[in-house]
Amino acid sequence: MRHSSERLLEDVPNRPDEKQLEDNPFLCRFAMVFDRAGYSPSFFRAMWESHRIACMTYHKFPKDCWPAEWFVEHKVAIPNGEKGSIRLAEMGSLAGSGKDAMWMREVRKPTKYGHRTSLVSTGYGMDHVRLAACMFTRWCRENFFRYMRQHFEIDLLAEYGVEDLPDTERAVNPRWREMDRTRNWLTGRLRCRRAAFTALDMHPESEEDPEKYREWVRKKAELLEEVEHLEKELEDVKAEIKGVPKHVEMGELDEGDKFQGLRSGRKRLLDAVKMIAWRSETAMAPILTSPTVNGADAGSILQDLFVSDADIVPENEDGILRVRVHNAPLPATNRSLAILFEELNKT
Repeated sequence: MRHSSERLLEDVPNRPDEKQLEDNPFLCRFAMVFDRAGYSPSFFRAMWESHRIACMTYHKFPKDCWPAEWFVEHKVAIPNGEKGSIRLAEMGSLAGSGKDAMWMREVRKPTKYGHRTSLVSTGYGMDHVRLAACMFTRWCRENFFRYMRQHFEIDLLAEYGVEDLPDTERAVNPRWREMDRTRNWLTGRLRCRRAAFTALDMHPESEEDPEKYREWVRKKAELLEEVEHLEKELEDVKAEIKGVPKHVEMGELDEGDKFQGLRSGRKRLLDAVKMIAWRSETAMAPILTSPTVNGADAGSILQDLFVSDADIVPENEDGILRVRVHNAPLPATNRSLAILFEELNKT
């Protein structure tokens, strides 16, 4: 079984060859887009220096506020084919600190709430508008999987059999998981006890009522003792969990901790068919789009078309398979479909 990075280096299409990489020191083999959790200047440096792979993600620690006059309007092509405009500004940025520090390209765009969203990337040879399109239109990919679940049932369980996972497969360390669960419980308990202690401080009892005052002092002392005990426990767990790896290989697990995975063959095939169907739909949607039909309406027309009745008429003599689709409920829909069918016939 090949390592995932090796598969990427071999399988990603349209990669530049070694001579192109040598001629252009800013050219990358391909780019990877990460969510904010993927922010890691040291990892980005390793990907660029070892493999010439560009990375981009949201900047976790953007500095300073860029002047409004730096931002310029640009036309951006959204991955689903739509066009949009976006205000952008770009400059070099030193991301990370110490030995992990690395100069990257930083691109920012203002939001309607007055904030400025920032991305950093090692895609030195890529146009900054393209960088922004890749990062700031990630919602298109998220909508894709949401849409696939709703309309194509991509998360449907297609296989009930199980298979052994390879020893090189990485899994969450059971010991780390247990310690993390303990850490979370202690953190929540400590937060609750601190809040109760603060509430007693905010509403003290008067010494004029000795009985209530003694009860208030007793509760406060008990809470303080519990808070100190929880703080010590949490400190110990945090120190211990630092020395425990979060992930281990399946071969390192005890027999009782090993598990099997669902067979993936049938699901991969079905998911591929579903995604091809979705790509067909998204490729046809722009053909239907017009001043009176937006992207959402085009999607609805296509969905209705896919489940509508049609006559299949083979013309054997001419080698033609004629598909005669029944009329849609609305004349406007028929007119839109006529344009689509004309384009399909041409192709």
